[in-house]
Amino acid sequence: MKYLPFIGGAVIALVLWKRPADPSTYTIRGNISGLETGWVFMYHRSGSPTDSASIIHGRFELTGMVTETEFCHLVFKKVSGDNLFSMGFFLQPGAISATGNKNALASLTFTGAPVQDEYEKLLLDEMKQPENARAALVEQYASAHPASYVSVEEVLEYFSYNPDAGTLKHIYNGLAPEIQSSHMGKEIKEILDAALLTGVGRPAPEFTQADTKGEPVALSSFKGQYVLVDFWASWCGPCRLENPNLLKNYRKFHSKGFTVLGVSLDEKKDKWLAAIRQDDLPWTQVSDLKGWKNEVAVQYGVEGIPMNFLLDKEGKIVARGLTGPSLEKQLEELLH
Repeated sequence: MKYLPFIGGAVIALVLWKRPADPSTYTIRGNISGLETGWVFMYHRSGSPTDSASIIHGRFELTGMVTETEFCHLVFKKVSGDNLFSMGFFLQPGAISATGNKNALASLTFTGAPVQDEYEKLLLDEMKQPENARAALVEQYASAHPASYVSVEEVLEYFSYNPDAGTLKHIYNGLAPEIQSSHMGKEIKEILDAALLTGVGRPAPEFTQADTKGEPVALSSFKGQYVLVDFWASWCGPCRLENPNLLKNYRKFHSKGFTVLGVSLDEKKDKWLAAIRQDDLPWTQVSDLKGWKNEVAVQYGVEGIPMNFLLDKEGKIVARGLTGPSLEKQLEELLH
């Protein structure tokens, strides 16, 4: 998924002060011991401009406007620009105090605003669950707290990548109207709409993009073959690790009517082409070099890579998200 990674840590306390006169204004005053100088950036999920401030003797101040509660990321950097650490938190109108110690990497904490407190409690509950049980816990939480911003954030966290359309539709329909109309709620609706269009049994949405030579390639030109539409990028480590598995299956089943159509989320053509050569990928590759804004990726609701869609000879989707042994097993069943 497309969230800022955790790059270290700090003990952080977010304390809600008296709300300023303007109910949509926020002020974050920070004091991070051990971080004498540097920069802090706040990335808004809503797409609002990134806020930034210099850090002098561990202190900084960020101010701005917020129209609704939203999940943001604070990223601390050295003067050189290198990342130190990143943490997500819920931003609400008001005056917020951020304090902590840069060296306490194992003790990251958030306290203060009501939504942040709610979020921290749910995270503790999630930590007690096995990985495969956390999504079920989030689904239950969203059902019990339909008007919570924490619910919608965690639904995005656990149900954005390769979602089951039926499950996501049920969760979304259960959210309160004000949450559905929030920025994060609209994100879920976009993901749901794409999932409904690209579910198993649906005809794969048609598209055309340029190949490595700049020539247009239409998905419909592959009809009559089983084709794996594979979303990847040169900079994606898990994608590159999966490429040998794709290559093995391509060589095993290509003579039986199977092929791959790679859709790259690269922005630099030279890096894209170099990765194709390095990984020895013989199949057709296309890209508009728009990164995460790749028009086909947006059309198919791709929120994380590697991601793929297996189409039958008529262009209908027969499986999604096949990696490792699951791809070979599916192809064995279809092309035995």
